[in-house]
Amino acid sequence: MIYRPMYVERIMAYVDTPLIKILTGIRRCGKSTILKMIMQKLKDERKIPAERILSYRFDSMEYEDMTAKQIYDEIKSRLAKERTYLFLDEVQEISGWEKIVNSLSSDYDVDIYVTGSNSRMMSSEISTYLTGRYVSFRIYTLSFKEYLAFRSAYGTAGSPKEELANYIRLGGFPATHLREYSPDEIYTIVRDIYNSTIFSDIVKRHGVRKPDQLERIVKFTFGNVGNIFSAKSVSDYLKAERRTIDNETVYGYLEKLEKAYLLHRCHRYDLQGKAIMKTQEKFYLADTSLRYAVLGYNSDTLAASLENIVYLELCRRNYEVCIGKAAGGEIDFVASRQNEKIYVQVTQGIFDEKTERREYDRLLEIRDGYPKYVLSTDDFAGGNYNGIKTMHVVDFLLSDEY
Repeated sequence: MIYRPMYVERIMAYVDTPLIKILTGIRRCGKSTILKMIMQKLKDERKIPAERILSYRFDSMEYEDMTAKQIYDEIKSRLAKERTYLFLDEVQEISGWEKIVNSLSSDYDVDIYVTGSNSRMMSSEISTYLTGRYVSFRIYTLSFKEYLAFRSAYGTAGSPKEELANYIRLGGFPATHLREYSPDEIYTIVRDIYNSTIFSDIVKRHGVRKPDQLERIVKFTFGNVGNIFSAKSVSDYLKAERRTIDNETVYGYLEKLEKAYLLHRCHRYDLQGKAIMKTQEKFYLADTSLRYAVLGYNSDTLAASLENIVYLELCRRNYEVCIGKAAGGEIDFVASRQNEKIYVQVTQGIFDEKTERREYDRLLEIRDGYPKYVLSTDDFAGGNYNGIKTMHVVDFLLSDEY
């Protein structure tokens, strides 16, 4: 296992607190492995004996026909006399899982960790089931730093700047980097993740009657990553294919894709009015490889994928991320975290004066003193432009300073 300290250390800070620890995220992003890392730390660092650590994986056939009460009784029968550490993987597969967790937490001396990967594990759902008694951790696919660690351990890694192109195309699902897979082999794995998510977490769970309609919306959304989005644009796209759909249905499908963790919704923020705007959002993918696995590779999409990667990295670092609407145009990302804020522009390169003005002038309009960045893939990216820090995307992704 490649250690993922970004998550493990955050979660370990809550060991032995009365809060249920919930790990959420898209299928195959590494939640189960992170649970194993926490179990190992409890054994090695906290000296917790193995009999006080119980682990269940509920996507196993072993539990398919068991009721919530039967599972509760099974777990109860194995609890130690001292505090027991419970690890419940893919718990959303059990109808009534929240009652199991609530009862165990209330009735016994337990420290509980659970994972889930669909709408029943969204924050809005969890807050209904476990009011005020949990802390959640969003798990993402591999960061660029983690990707490089996997490449070094299981394959042959080039320089970080050489590997950036591979990371954009091949993404960061951990399972795709456990050995030297070809791009076709990687996309086969990613398509399997995509198909199982669409079928199990959306079509089957929500009783979607027109899966072909859903798939068309998915392909439109995947093909327009980083573009301002409206339901009308989807409707127009489907009309061109001689299919009709109303705006409410479009947004319903998008919400389901979001709840299955395939998509991230990024709101626009009015920098002058200091308010979130409720129209013309953007959507980003849980992993850039999804786009290429579903739609095929197209070099014209690299700029959007680069933006997607920066967005995910900001989310991994616990920023709340919005698109900034300024008087002079759009700021790619306004990222806030407690009392911190940064502004980020992303571009493949600054090749002429017009591009330079576009990327820098919008940031120069903002005079609140928070750090501002322009990120590019130029080999000579670096330096300072009137207080705006220019960085290569690789340096930004690997930096610990923000």
